[in-house]
Amino acid sequence: MTLDERDFLEVIERTPLVSIDLVVQDQAGRVLLGWRTREPAKNTWFVPGGRIRKNETLDAAFSRIAAAELGTSLARSQAALLGVYTHLYETNFAGAAGIDTHYVVLAYALSAAEAPQSLPKEQHSAYCWLSAGEAFRHPEVHPYVLPYFEALSGLAGNAA
Repeated sequence: MTLDERDFLEVIERTPLVSIDLVVQDQAGRVLLGWRTREPAKNTWFVPGGRIRKNETLDAAFSRIAAAELGTSLARSQAALLGVYTHLYETNFAGAAGIDTHYVVLAYALSAAEAPQSLPKEQHSAYCWLSAGEAFRHPEVHPYVLPYFEALSGLAGNAA
């Protein structure tokens, strides 16, 4: 069941959304970021991701989101859970005044080998690969992305 814009805005006003962020890392440790074309987080560099739909399993949501955001369907078993995060935005997808957006985010790390060369342009108009140092210095990288770099460095430390 798909909600119309008015009903979805009411959901956003009253409840948190649950989403999956895809933290794609290449061999050099850089992370794939896309230039967001929509609220929330419009006009910032952010990782690909999307919300989980009602009655959708985590595995199904992960595959659907990967297909929509990366252009290829992937299994959740191909990723490692980085952590659970809270993202609070003062804006919403519709630009409606006075309605903020609250996400509970399941962030998953993926290898760049899983991502195709050509990426979808629906949610992001451009893409780049940034190292942690570059991301922390870049003023247009959204602050909610930065903890993912810290979590990745923790994963690398645990693997050593």
